[in-house]
Amino acid sequence: MAQRLHLVFGGELIDPTKTAFKDVDDIHVVGIFPNYESAYNAWKAEAQRTVDNAHMRYFIAHLHRLRDEGVPASSSEELG
Repeated sequence: MAQRLHLVFGGELIDPTKTAFKDVDDIHVVGIFPNYESAYNAWKAEAQRTVDNAHMRYFIAHLHRLRDEGVPASSSEELG
């Protein structure tokens, strides 16, 4: 069975109605999680911790969607 890895990250946005970060060097990587439930819990904790800053946003990236396990070389591997 393939792992379903999820990355939780966030930071301050230039504009709270968009998803462009103010400073990409200052992105907070919370961690990589083995399932959606644990990623969601980490995301929720960070979102609640920073709720007073309207420009802060945290996201869950589905890392397993970047790779197609059924194809010998996925598009992400072709980049390297």
